[in-house]
Amino acid sequence: MSDISLFSGITRRRILQMMALSPLLTSLPALSASRPDLSRIIALEWLPAELLIALGVMPLAIADIRNYNIWVGEPPLAPGVIDVGQRTEPNMELIQQLKPSLVLLTQGYGPATAQLETIAPVLSVKANDGSAKPLDLAIRSLHKLADTLGLQDRAELHLQRYQDTLARTREQLKPVAQQPMLLITFIDPRHVLVFGQGSMLHEVMNDVGLTNAWQGEGSFWGSVSVGVERLASIKNARVLCFDHDSASIMKAVVKTPLWKSMPFVRANQFTVIPAVWYYGATFSAMHFCNILTSTLRKPV
Repeated sequence: MSDISLFSGITRRRILQMMALSPLLTSLPALSASRPDLSRIIALEWLPAELLIALGVMPLAIADIRNYNIWVGEPPLAPGVIDVGQRTEPNMELIQQLKPSLVLLTQGYGPATAQLETIAPVLSVKANDGSAKPLDLAIRSLHKLADTLGLQDRAELHLQRYQDTLARTREQLKPVAQQPMLLITFIDPRHVLVFGQGSMLHEVMNDVGLTNAWQGEGSFWGSVSVGVERLASIKNARVLCFDHDSASIMKAVVKTPLWKSMPFVRANQFTVIPAVWYYGATFSAMHFCNILTSTLRKPV
């Protein structure tokens, strides 16, 4: 739908006359600029790709599809989405050839905005503002993108679905909410990434009534790398481990005496779960809720 068609009963000629007479009217984006073509948007980082898909728009192209499928997975990409190279150093020539209507970035990650603006308009979003509330920030970013694309109705529908998912998950997990839960993923056979306060995963746990078993150090991103031996201090907790194509690492770890001695291993409280993009937004949060429900409600 064109911007002009939103003003029923007002002719194009009349609008142009009004714009010529008033500098205020010419500053209104709804009148002075057209919306980006939704079929030609490129996302160079996975967070804005997720935000775009949450609005019902599949990107024309994204960076690093192979690793997206390993580390993110949900929401899935359409088969025809084009890979434009690495997130930090995308193929600029290919991006130019694709003639995008808009390029989406995560602020401070990947190529410089000025470099991309020679190709197409650029919109950047923040992944972290230091508030320890990444999902609140993601929701603001979703509205920012929706405003740019004229899709606020879709944003509201998605956010209602998100709130409904949190409420349903909270209700379903009440019988198991008393047991603390630890979230990890393996970096290598001797180190794990642990998720605590400030992470998207921790925020979801709070929202659905779960307690994070990790009470150790943290970081700006809410995740910290620790030696596997540190997990021996975790007692009376359920441990969930994200699988990021890490079968070979797990195969090596489970054979070690250290791993076999872990309290949660001996108590049969360790479960490997599908990948969730832990620096993601509301779509990733809903995916995590679905995994929590299907995993924690099963007897171990």
